[in-house]
Amino acid sequence: MKHLKLFSLLESEGFNNLTQEQEDFLNSYTKGSWSVNPATGLVDVQGSFNCYGRRLESLAGILFGTVTRDFVCGANQLTSLVGAPQMVKGGFNCASNRLTSLEGAPQTVGGSFYCDENFLTSLVGAPETVGVIFFCGHNSLTSLAGAPQTVGKYFWCDDFELDPGQWNPTGWFEVLRTGSPEARELILTLPYLQPQYWLDLHRSDRQKFNALWLQYRRDPEIRSTPLWQQVEQALSGRAQSNLDDLEMLRDFT
Repeated sequence: MKHLKLFSLLESEGFNNLTQEQEDFLNSYTKGSWSVNPATGLVDVQGSFNCYGRRLESLAGILFGTVTRDFVCGANQLTSLVGAPQMVKGGFNCASNRLTSLEGAPQTVGGSFYCDENFLTSLVGAPETVGVIFFCGHNSLTSLAGAPQTVGKYFWCDDFELDPGQWNPTGWFEVLRTGSPEARELILTLPYLQPQYWLDLHRSDRQKFNALWLQYRRDPEIRSTPLWQQVEQALSGRAQSNLDDLEMLRDFT
């Protein structure tokens, strides 16, 4: 009876305000179980959610929170990721839709992230962290703005591919040295190749800076890159003020 009383209380607080159509939607595509999180009001899925190839134009107005396995909404007619989970512990697949933006995508994906075959021109809204593969091929990318800060293994786009352990300054500068003109032009739009990005991060969020930048100290090849040298000099007060000028990077291509 205690559980029934708690459930009634949550209903009265407005946490269980899904329509019957939304509940049917969740029941149709959830493998496992789902529940409305009383702390957030979002729908959490214990298991996977898969609505692949159902010609959906939206996620039925549902706002997802955490999904413990995979979330697959590929091969539909989505124009927005509004309502997509905030965290997916498995993989996330929104490929083959009509997306022009990744706004609304989860910011942490433990597995792979697929957003290929859409109409993206940038990666704004993409996860900050992807555990395995980030695949953004077959789009119309003109900028890597919004690209993940951390990719566990492969990064694939139309103009270049980076193998495991190469989503860092070493891999980025390798693209600048050996990539096609299109690849070099695209990689230069990556925010993480701009010294000013790292200086701003050092000032605004020292913890994140330490997690991302200081891990490179273990790699002598990264420490030899122009980016590393510029940032280290700036942090010690020896660099010039306009470190974010792209011409500084073009000199090394």
